[in-house]
Amino acid sequence: MSTIHPSSSQTSLSAPKLVPLTELPETAQVVLSEKPRLINVTHQIPFACTIVDRTSFCTNVNGGTAISNGHGSPPIRRSSLAVLRHPAAVSSQVEVSDPSIAQGAATVANGTLEPVLEDGDCILEPRRGHSAMYSGIKSLEKDLETIQIGWVGELADQDGYVVPYKHLSEKHKQSLKDRLWEKEKVVPIFLEDSRAAGHYEGYCKSVLWPLFHYLLWEEATDGRIEKKNWEDYVFVNQQFADAIVEQYQPGDIVWIHDYHLLLVPHLLRQKLPGAAIGVFIHAPFPSSEIFRSLPKRVEVLNGLLGANQIGFQTYSYARHFISCCTRVNGYESTPRGIDAMGSTVWVGTFPIGIDADRVERQRKAPGVLPKMDAIRKTYKGKRVIVGRDKLDLVKGVQQKLHAFEKFLNDYPEMQGEVVLIQVTSPPLVENPKLEAKIAELVAHINGTYGSLNFTPVHHYHQHIDRDEYYALLSVADIGLITSVRDGMNTTSLEYIMCQSENHGPLILSEFTGTAGSLGGAMMVNPWDYQGVARVIYDALHLSEEDKRSRHSQLLKHVLAHTAQNWAKSFVSELILNVGTGEQSTPTPYLDLNIIVDKYRSATKRLLMFDYDGTLTPIRKTPGAAVPQEHMLKALTALANDPNNVVWVISGRDQKVLEEWLGDVQNLGFSAEHGSFMRQPGSKKWVNLTESLDMNWKNDVIEIFTYYTERTQGSFIEHKRSSLTWHYRMADPEFGTFQAKECQNHLENAVLSKLPVEILVGKKNLEVRPTIVNKGEIVKRLLSQHPDADFVLCAGDDKTDEDMFRALAGVGVNSGIGRRDSSSNKTLVVPYNHELVAATAAKIAEATLQHSHAHVHSAPPNSTTKDLDGIRPVSQPSPPAPGSTISAANEHFSITIGHALKKTLANWHVTSPEELIRVLGILTGVVEA
Repeated sequence: MSTIHPSSSQTSLSAPKLVPLTELPETAQVVLSEKPRLINVTHQIPFACTIVDRTSFCTNVNGGTAISNGHGSPPIRRSSLAVLRHPAAVSSQVEVSDPSIAQGAATVANGTLEPVLEDGDCILEPRRGHSAMYSGIKSLEKDLETIQIGWVGELADQDGYVVPYKHLSEKHKQSLKDRLWEKEKVVPIFLEDSRAAGHYEGYCKSVLWPLFHYLLWEEATDGRIEKKNWEDYVFVNQQFADAIVEQYQPGDIVWIHDYHLLLVPHLLRQKLPGAAIGVFIHAPFPSSEIFRSLPKRVEVLNGLLGANQIGFQTYSYARHFISCCTRVNGYESTPRGIDAMGSTVWVGTFPIGIDADRVERQRKAPGVLPKMDAIRKTYKGKRVIVGRDKLDLVKGVQQKLHAFEKFLNDYPEMQGEVVLIQVTSPPLVENPKLEAKIAELVAHINGTYGSLNFTPVHHYHQHIDRDEYYALLSVADIGLITSVRDGMNTTSLEYIMCQSENHGPLILSEFTGTAGSLGGAMMVNPWDYQGVARVIYDALHLSEEDKRSRHSQLLKHVLAHTAQNWAKSFVSELILNVGTGEQSTPTPYLDLNIIVDKYRSATKRLLMFDYDGTLTPIRKTPGAAVPQEHMLKALTALANDPNNVVWVISGRDQKVLEEWLGDVQNLGFSAEHGSFMRQPGSKKWVNLTESLDMNWKNDVIEIFTYYTERTQGSFIEHKRSSLTWHYRMADPEFGTFQAKECQNHLENAVLSKLPVEILVGKKNLEVRPTIVNKGEIVKRLLSQHPDADFVLCAGDDKTDEDMFRALAGVGVNSGIGRRDSSSNKTLVVPYNHELVAATAAKIAEATLQHSHAHVHSAPPNSTTKDLDGIRPVSQPSPPAPGSTISAANEHFSITIGHALKKTLANWHVTSPEELIRVLGILTGVVEA
């Protein structure tokens, strides 16, 4: 009987339109349930799975036949990982799907009991590797209901042969699903062999893994293989996203792990805009100079930025990621992370540890002590240096051997006294060239410095069992780790645990993720062979007191920063970030039904638009933002309507506005943020700053010139009533730094004595007279047209918030503006969260009234598509308590950008193109 797994597939989930990986998806406000479930997503599930089916697989190592891998090759047996049962299992202990099977156990040659298994049974064994991650995830089960999602991995038959995907029946899959769900609520994902290989061996291990470890690709190809691997990577990430959506319930937390699934946050965000999504990268993250060489760099970064929180092992990795987002994708950074088009993605450091209790139990297991005695007996009278690494280029095994050779050469008195035991476990993807180099180097050292009764280097290229591993770490006099680039390296932490009695020093590469945390270790540069040799000599001659002091410091850190603490801190921080007031109040997407109804029923309309970023996309150079034909067509249609009063309120100067928009009849202009006005139908400009003293420009020009000379790519834009310093083409990080320095300089030298203010725009600083801003123009236009019963104002940046503030402050029924009793004038309150909430509540009430009037027949929780057939109209939130709201005399303030950007606007669209389309629909130029 199959198990029914919980799923949210029956829950109505509204999602925005799908966007490509080159763009960012929209994020809705995250609301967690009272006791959220945790969905952990890893590349592979924590179990190696063996399927018993003698009739289908026909495997018999004693003369029987075995299936091939489907490519005409001999049957696959993972010899490099071969252990009893599944080749990727961590031990020989098995667990079968039916406990009653164990009653018929038969005794095998080694004296252990092996169950007699029936066809269709599943054997689950702990998977080798990533023990710290799995331990941390499992520890959260005490506080949260936890679900694990991952690829099932390569399945083996009862004789250890890999079972191709095409040979799996639905019965096998269902049996495995039921068994995994019953055991630990694990949801397996099944992938075709070609897709799995293209994703893992193809893109992950051939592209991402080398890049993240600062190894640039050497082979030049025609790109076809890379294209196929990228397609497989996207496909597999989509399979993971679909599996998460199937299990997701509103209010759940999703935690995605490592570089195999970098696109899942983006793909998931499109289907679950309000989900709490966290990502942790276990690998290093390269600097922007390295990362920018990735052809799919924009897609990968955007994939990650679909998350709410991204965690890294060290501060430097987090800093590199933020730098890549600013330098490669052009996003703004904040003290907490990345401003991803208005939505904050928190970036933090969460160093992973080990399961200290488990390591303590395993190092004291009964089988460890005899092996420790055997090793001591074998190397009696010798000082033992231990290294245990996976045979990868970044693990620094070559550097370690070169440094050890240098040690024997520089300190000949240590020859015959010190041995290096180096264990290299085979990687999942073999590297024959590296294997040959290591073997050659070991033979060279042993031939040069060894003798008939002494071998300085003992190299074992194999997997060793757990007892041997802990015995080796326990008897060592020195632990030597010389990784040239490593995510965290938990071997160093396990070595510290195993040295509780011996207090052997740890020599650690400064390029490992643990280097910043383990202050008691002896740090080395693995490329400095002489330096490493000297540290080895010093470590061998440390006093007992020094060794105890160093070890005490290291052990204290390991016990305080365990895998359990790592997992708990990450999830707690995610819950805190998405559950506090730091989230912006989401601005609803512009409801086309409401605005069309209001527009068509109005007798007089006032429409006001910013230009850059609103009517046309932001360009790198100001002169490139020329108007597009479809925008001019929609604007002309609006201005030609006798019931419309249309204004463009821009920071541009008069000349540019006349050149680009002067041919549009009946269009009013405000230039330089309200310094100049030109009425519709007139050719005369009115200078609103004519009576102002502009001598302040000399001081500002001097400061701007100083920073322009020192910031490559920056320039000054001179306007009649303002000055703007642009740094859009400068280095993103240095430009932002210089802008802050320039702002501080201006505040101290100019603002304190002159009537001007600084406007911080998109990659620019503008200085203008204090009384000049777009909000003043909006107030003036509203007073000139008090009979307008439809008001629309659209903008995209901080300068346009003055317009939205003015519009909200003078709203007849908004209840937001306050009056000065002495002058009886409406005062516009500054930006604050209460104002945002009241504005959002006002629009929610308008939406609710419109819904009652137009979609009263829709069932609860249903979604109603608007006229463009794309955006669902979500159920509105109730108005804020105590607010007096009315939908009459509705003002439409529309911001361009993300729903979660901080704004006083009451609607949003995501791009200028969407706004132009809305204008086209209002005028009939574009069909709905």
